[in-house]
Amino acid sequence: MKRKITLRRRYILGWTFLCLIAGFVGAAVLDPVSAPQAQTSSVLPAAPSSFSDLAKKASPSVVNVSTVKVVKGRERMPLPFGGPFGQEDPFRDFFERFFRDQIPKDYRQQSLGTGFIIDKEGFILTNNHVVEQTDEIKVKLSDDREFVAEVVGRDSKTDLALIRIKPEGELVPLPLGDSDDLEIGDWVVAIGNPFGLGHTVTAGIVSAKYRQIGAGAYDNFIQTDASINPGNSGGPLLNTAGEVVGINTAILSRSGGSVGIGFAIPVNMAKDLLPQLKKGKVIRGWLGVMIQKITPELKEKLDLKDERGALVADVTAGGPAENAGIERGDVIVSFDDKPIEEMNDLPYIVASTPVGKEVPVEVIRKGKKKRIEVKVGELEEEKEAPVVSEATPDLGMVVKEITPELARNFGLSESSGLVVAQVESNSPAGEAGVKPGDIILEVDQVEVRSVQEFNRKMESYKVGDTVLFLLKRGTATLYLTLKVTD
Repeated sequence: MKRKITLRRRYILGWTFLCLIAGFVGAAVLDPVSAPQAQTSSVLPAAPSSFSDLAKKASPSVVNVSTVKVVKGRERMPLPFGGPFGQEDPFRDFFERFFRDQIPKDYRQQSLGTGFIIDKEGFILTNNHVVEQTDEIKVKLSDDREFVAEVVGRDSKTDLALIRIKPEGELVPLPLGDSDDLEIGDWVVAIGNPFGLGHTVTAGIVSAKYRQIGAGAYDNFIQTDASINPGNSGGPLLNTAGEVVGINTAILSRSGGSVGIGFAIPVNMAKDLLPQLKKGKVIRGWLGVMIQKITPELKEKLDLKDERGALVADVTAGGPAENAGIERGDVIVSFDDKPIEEMNDLPYIVASTPVGKEVPVEVIRKGKKKRIEVKVGELEEEKEAPVVSEATPDLGMVVKEITPELARNFGLSESSGLVVAQVESNSPAGEAGVKPGDIILEVDQVEVRSVQEFNRKMESYKVGDTVLFLLKRGTATLYLTLKVTD
């Protein structure tokens, strides 16, 4: 009897165990949450499962660029260690005689970068900062072949450079894509030479477009989180079709390594400049204006419908803008029938316009639109006018008429007019950046030349009103909006 009970218990336990296993197996098969899924899904239908094919096809076109710069030594080289008496160390001559032969007068400074082949003739695109002021440039291909390269053309304003090698055998160029087609969130791949680790592939997405990072007047960067590090400069940023959409240029990092914020020059900018780079010189159009961003306060004071356009803070004497009739205070909203959505659009559009071309420029002047024909000039290095940074301070300053003593103290060339003699500490003006020595040219687009005129003008405002000032700072002029306080 006991044996039968024992067998029955074993039978029941066995069936229970089999049922449990069947349940687990069924759950694994039927439960869609537990089932393994490919990267491509209804949420990310275009997400690639691998970049291996792209990397295999693109890598032969990516090159390592190594440069050498011979740095001239000084006549009196520093000692390898300091003494307790500094430059007056009585033992300095003894140690210099002993160690001088061990300290080279000239030394070779080496640096690394990346580039990519753009045609079968040996032209390679890279960054200007990779090859500028160098004495030797060597290019190493993915198959370890090395060639000496020469600089064909450079452009420091966009940080682009074109170099060339004389290859033995056929080269594989990379196709150039269209950076305007990029969308935020698109997959991108960077290939480069980070820290000397050749042909390193990293992937990420387009984090942002049209970034201005203070690199120059033509800032228009693609931001990506694809890992970019020192040595990646000049390498390609590729889309999933294997086309170049950007040239990796800079990173934002406190440590010097990648933190997921990298910047690439849009390839369309490079394509526009390639014909000129091949000729060895980049020629840009020139308008002859200093511009600044339109703030909400400026929008109100200038009677504008929105904040679109570039505000003309100053006009270069004898330049194309002045000759055509563009005036200080005009807001440029269109150039050559191309809309100017924001201040930074104008410099690049003007620079890309052929020299000598007559173009229509649409401006808003005191609330009314005006169309002006301008003949584009040629930009020379000394002609380029800076972009005025945005600033919107409040009052909190002492204004005086310019005297010989004030002119001498502030280094002014003017002998008459109004100057900001003092800015109150912790005042709105001080916090916003108004500086002693700023010359007041206009108040609400009315010229003021004396303290009496200034005070009379200010009496017409009440607390809370916003006043438009035109200031001169050094050789530049800029508009500021100030709010009247008690």
